[in-house]
Amino acid sequence: MAFIETIPEEQAQGETKRLYDRHLERQGYIPNYARVYSHRPEVMAAWGELLRAVKRPMDERRFELATLAAARALGNAYCSLAHGTILCEKFFSAEQLTRIAEDFRTAGLPPADVAIMAFAERMARDASSITAEDVAGLRAHGLSEAEIFDVAAAAAARCFFAKMLDALGAQPDAIYQELEEGLRRRLAG
Repeated sequence: MAFIETIPEEQAQGETKRLYDRHLERQGYIPNYARVYSHRPEVMAAWGELLRAVKRPMDERRFELATLAAARALGNAYCSLAHGTILCEKFFSAEQLTRIAEDFRTAGLPPADVAIMAFAERMARDASSITAEDVAGLRAHGLSEAEIFDVAAAAAARCFFAKMLDALGAQPDAIYQELEEGLRRRLAG
């Protein structure tokens, strides 16, 4: 489940117990990502605040596409599956999302979505390679300065979380086995 020993549910106390209880109440289980934060639940709480601040001004679909692009660029199966699931539940069929995961550039997305995903992907791979021309490309697709900031913030936030999960060996939760097999393999691959 993880490279580090996490605090078992029956031994959780204080903030860790509250962290676990919140997930049990909301999701019915304790996700593996929450378990890796069991030694520092205050970091998980701070992450939640940051994520809410990043998401608040964004269109949910746009946030999820940028997040998926960053997670896939990082090779993080957990985040790809989690955000792919949201996209599949709310915005796309499994077939459409499989095409997006295979190659978002040729999946029939509107040009602005392709530009957003390309920016988030490039930022996750090498943020120092982003140029003024890349930002101008987002402007050309109608994004305001604040919306460009939002896309960058979504990708940067995903980098933090995905790298923490990978470094600590958090494995995707069993619930993702419920995704259509071809989509699950494409997202996790």
